[in-house]
Amino acid sequence: MDQTALYQRIKDAGIVAIIRGQKPELAAPICDALLSGGVRAVEVTLNTSGALDMITWLATHYGQEMIVGAGTVLDGASARAAILAGASFVLTPALNPETITMCHRYSIPVFPGAMTPTEVLTAWELGVAAVKVFPAGRLGPGYFSDLRGPLPQVDLMAVGGVTIENVGQFIKAGAVALGIGGELVSRALVEAGDMNGIAERARAFVEAVREARN
Repeated sequence: MDQTALYQRIKDAGIVAIIRGQKPELAAPICDALLSGGVRAVEVTLNTSGALDMITWLATHYGQEMIVGAGTVLDGASARAAILAGASFVLTPALNPETITMCHRYSIPVFPGAMTPTEVLTAWELGVAAVKVFPAGRLGPGYFSDLRGPLPQVDLMAVGGVTIENVGQFIKAGAVALGIGGELVSRALVEAGDMNGIAERARAFVEAVREARN
């Protein structure tokens, strides 16, 4: 699948669930719960123990139903390792041109982290699929509306501090997709083995995005 088609699938999905710091053996039940709730994209952060092996396993076993990517990618070498492990997209916490170049080399959508208008425009002009505005929760949905004023051509993704209370506001303010971590893949629910709880949260987020888009 080419980069444009992959990006369109992520946009259509609307939500990227973030798996951070979870044990490898929990990846399957977490993804089963997410799929049950309608989430079709998942990011494994590279600061998770065994992240590359987890990406490979998930891409192999869930790749037909779910888009599997890598997050917290800090440099080009890490991006290459994640892509070779099976990541179909890459997210970074900051703007690193080397990482963007590496993703372009492998025709993989990349969403670099940015905060200021200068960073957002710089990332966009490097040819990225969309810019990850981080930390979105600190900046608020209004910040997305402000950015969209002078930069309507830039696709923006909201990551960091997205909750069930503000998810619809971010979509209405112009976010094309959302990265959601602890509010969706709750550590407390995972530790309690409550995968039904995660599925219910996934369902609520998916419905909130659907309503905001209509």
